[in-house]
Amino acid sequence: MKLFPQARPPKDFPLPVKAVLFDLDGTLVDSAPDLAAAVNRMLRELGRAEEPVQQVVTWVGNGMTRLVKRALTGEMQGEPDAGLLERAVASFKKHYAANLVVDSRLFPEAVETLEILSARGFVLACITNKPEMFTLPLLDRLGLAKYFGLVVSGDTLAVRKPDPLPLQHACKHFGIAAADAVLVGDSANDVRAARAAGMTAIAVSYGYNHGEDIRALRPDLVVDSLAEVPQYLRLHPLNKT
Repeated sequence: MKLFPQARPPKDFPLPVKAVLFDLDGTLVDSAPDLAAAVNRMLRELGRAEEPVQQVVTWVGNGMTRLVKRALTGEMQGEPDAGLLERAVASFKKHYAANLVVDSRLFPEAVETLEILSARGFVLACITNKPEMFTLPLLDRLGLAKYFGLVVSGDTLAVRKPDPLPLQHACKHFGIAAADAVLVGDSANDVRAARAAGMTAIAVSYGYNHGEDIRALRPDLVVDSLAEVPQYLRLHPLNKT
């Protein structure tokens, strides 16, 4: 565990919360190999050169369409021809849906952490920018779906992280305030969404943050393993019976 200087007052851990919200790709699941494989199948179908997994990882985190745009242009904010993009998105969807869990793996202690938090009475949610057509099957096949009382995918609402709305939506669903929840994620999108929502941000030191060190965003807490998360949280007294 590592704490870093904050622009706002540091949190007093263990933090009393009622809900723990988790990002998916790069936090709970190492999905980069299958994402890269789908991207490269798409590129081959379009007659383009393939990209290494390490490059594709830097493009992950802002939803499927932005991933495809980055693969087509090689730029983080590049905008390809509309017709090309339409063909590419259709190709990516086809290939990724058919190969969703080939080499994707849970990060160490993911299941154990969810088990511990669930047993202690925290409500859990998954908040991801991944489209629902991929999110739900991925959670199901990796045995994670049963832990979440809510799943908010990249197309569940009109906006995605770093907009705070997905986090606010989760809080409304559970009938809690943002201050009574924490978001565990791996990227700038997660930290910024949590801050905008008024929620504590816990970041994992691994993951897919466009190749940048998550510490630069100064989340409230940085952990090297999901197994560290439970010790920094305690169930809000109002949740006890």
